[in-house]
Order: sequence, then structure tokens, then C-alpha cells
Amino acid sequence: MPRTLLSCVLALLTGAVHAEDWPQFRGPNCTGISSGTAPLPTKFSGTEGVTWTAKLGDGIGCPVVAAGRVFTSAMVDDETVGLFAFDVDSGDELWKRTWPVGDIGDTHKTNSHASTTPAADDERVYFYFSTLGMLTVDAATGEDVWKKDLPDPYFVFKWGAGMSPVLYKDLLLFCQDDDLNPAFYAFDKRTGDLKWKDDRNDMGVNYSHPVVCSTDHGDEIVVGGTGLLVGYDPSSGKRLWHARTLLRNIKTTPVCKDGVIYISVQSGGIANQWLASVDRAETGNSDDKITRDEIQAFVGERPVPDAFYEKTFGRGDVDKDGDLEGEELDVAFLNRENFAGARYDVKDPAAQFILAVKGGGRGDVTDTHVLWKHATKHTDHIVSPMVVENRMLLVKSGGIATCFDTENGAAMFGPARIHNEGDYFASPVYGDGKIYVASENGKIVVLRDGDALEVLAVNDMGDSILGTPAIADGALYVRTRKSLMKIQ
Repeated sequence: MPRTLLSCVLALLTGAVHAEDWPQFRGPNCTGISSGTAPLPTKFSGTEGVTWTAKLGDGIGCPVVAAGRVFTSAMVDDETVGLFAFDVDSGDELWKRTWPVGDIGDTHKTNSHASTTPAADDERVYFYFSTLGMLTVDAATGEDVWKKDLPDPYFVFKWGAGMSPVLYKDLLLFCQDDDLNPAFYAFDKRTGDLKWKDDRNDMGVNYSHPVVCSTDHGDEIVVGGTGLLVGYDPSSGKRLWHARTLLRNIKTTPVCKDGVIYISVQSGGIANQWLASVDRAETGNSDDKITRDEIQAFVGERPVPDAFYEKTFGRGDVDKDGDLEGEELDVAFLNRENFAGARYDVKDPAAQFILAVKGGGRGDVTDTHVLWKHATKHTDHIVSPMVVENRMLLVKSGGIATCFDTENGAAMFGPARIHNEGDYFASPVYGDGKIYVASENGKIVVLRDGDALEVLAVNDMGDSILGTPAIADGALYVRTRKSLMKIQ
């Protein structure tokens, strides 16, 4: 029986995620860890060691692999997004779906409108797009299964949407912390029925994916946010515990291992960020105050929603003089009950640290379940940490790696350069004793996993990479801005 047909038969019989699949952002439980034992390549390029290449439009979402198929997205043109399915062996396009996206506005130059990663199992592919909501299609045919409308996210700083759905048993989890309607949703993955929702209006903008922490009390869904790490009950969405130990926002995704959540974070004071980005922009007047007119000028022609002003100025303009100044900026953009990040009068607004939190607590666990927390200058604000055995590896822009002992956070090696000084947006992935670190400059650094830094290769793929690669069945799947490649 041909392998493609065999994969389809198995999909009909099981409807489950296999151990060798890479079903979502960063693979199983968003860890970046492949459990496979097949050998993986060390030296390759955009033409050498490539089994197949599929040309695509612009995109930075990651590829995912399930039941012999690999899925990814791309902007087909300025007004259309596409979701693609390819055969893992041949690279043949199995199907392609396209949707008009409507008025999507601008996004940051390093982002793409095709920025999110689908999730997939044997039966369905789950895909989020900011103006379309949550789309679910048949994995074998691409035909519609269910669709859920969601509020269009709004980002003053034009970072754009970047959150992706995550699978947990029969649930499809999706957390969107934006400037208007931050919320965490859990859908029945078969029907799209909303099982529960947590309004996260105590949060600012965050880009951190839900992860599963297994504890003596059962599984917990853990999500980072503004100032808080929160543990949820998977069945009800109830907040079981929180640790008041994060910063004003988090763009990295934690990693869970053996009931402990490991986090690296870099952020800064909200007041400093708003003053630097809005007041001191060409459209501002550099008077250390923020007005509605300055925000509108900074955003451009698209009107800032009234709801945003109600949420910010209504809370922050304490003296009612029509501007935000000093600590009013903190009050405007941070919930009073969740006051996080550096304050207005802090001379060094940046903050960076790593920490470990034990799951399974209840209520405020800040003083009881934070195992260790260390300041370090070597975290990255986007690249998520990697935890293999007792090692927590960080990679930051500039190509600098540091490694810490997960037992106590003590340094094991670094900071050390990994022979590629590019910017990094993709998170490292692991398989076959190797760690793959992709850079925006199109190079993939291969490290040997271990207690000391060893660079095995620096491979030039010939095109920029912002999406995290996938690993499945002895192959590396790399999504550059223009192509999808299988390397084996």
C-alpha cells in the first residue's frame, strides 16, 4: 500500500496525534522537542540535502506535521491568505484553501499577515487569521468543518496578530492578549463549540502560548501574561493559581517539564515604551506626555477605536487634563490589580530574568511555588527557551547562547557566540542530540546538545527565516519567507 494511502487509512482509524507528529507551534506541548530517534541532518543548505521545496507567498508561520501531511500558510496576494497541505514524502500539494482577508491594515515589517501557525491532527487542521477568526478544515481534503468568529485584535504598536491555536486532548486552545479584547478560549475541537472562556482584561498585549503542566493534582493549562503566570483548570477554565512574577508583557512561551514551568522573559516599563514610541516619534512633540491626537497621528489614517480610548484614557487620565503624564501612563496601560513591569521613575526600564515555577498550587503561589528566579542580561524578548534534560538553553539576537541548570538556575555555559550574528525570531528545536537555531538572515545553526557549547554547522538556506522549524520522522521542515523545505 502506498505510504500516502496508508496515512489516510490510519487517519480514519485513529483520529489522533502520533508521537512523531509535530502538531502545532514548537511541536508537542510547544516544547520544541522531537521524541523521534531517526538521525537528523547536520550540514545542508537551500539546495543541498533538500528532499523537496514548495514555493509559497510571504509568511512566517511555522510548518506543522500530522499523519503524513505538512501544513503551512502564506499570503497568496495582498488581499488573500492561503492554507496549504503537502505530502511529506513527495512534497506534492494535496490541497490549497484561500480566503479573502478584507481590510487588514499595516503590520510591523518583521511580521507578516500570514504570521500564525496552524494546529493539526489526523482529522482536522485548525487555522487562525485575524479578520477570519478560527477556521477548521478537513485534513485530507481541505473542506470546511467549522468556523468561529472572534473579535478582530487591535494593536496600537502595529505588532499585529501572532498567536496560534494549540491542541490539548479534545480541546482547541487559543489565547489572544491584544489592546482591546484579551481573552483565552477553549473550543471543542470536533464541533467548535465554546467550552469555556476567560476574559483577560487584566492583561496587556502578550504573545505567549498555552502549555500543559502535569501535576499531582492533574493537568493544568498554563499561560503567561502581564505580570502573572496563570494556571487554569482544563475542564472549566477556572484560574487555579497565579504567580506574580512576570513583567509588563511576555512574548516567549514557557516550557513545562516534570511539573515545573520554565520561563525566560525580557520586557520594560510601559511608560517608557509609550513615550519612546509615540511621544518621541516624528508625529509626537517630545514633551513626555501622551495625548489622543499623538496616538492617532502615530497610528495613521485608520481611526483608533473608541473602546481603546475608553479602556486607557478613562482609567489613566486621573487629573482629567486630556493627557497622560508620569505615573498616569502606568495606570492607563496596566490594570491596577495586576501592576507589573518597571515603573515610570526607573532609570533602566528593561528587565530580564529566568525563573522556574512548580505547578499544582492554588491561589497566589508567588511565595510558595517559585523555585528560583535569576536576573540575566541574556534573555530574548521573542525567542522561547529550550529545556532538554537538566539544561535550559537561551538564544538571543546577535547569536548569543547561554545555558542554565534547571535544578537551581545556575549558569552552565555562556554567554557565548554561536557563529551567526543575525537577528532571531524562531525558537530553537531539538532532535537526535542536536539543536537547530534558525535566524532571520536565513542561516540555521546546528548545536550539539550538551553541558558545553559546540557548534556543529552553520547552514545558509538562502532566504530569511522567522518561523520555527518542525521535526518529524527524521526530517527537518523549514519555512522561509518564500518557501517550505524538507531536509533529510
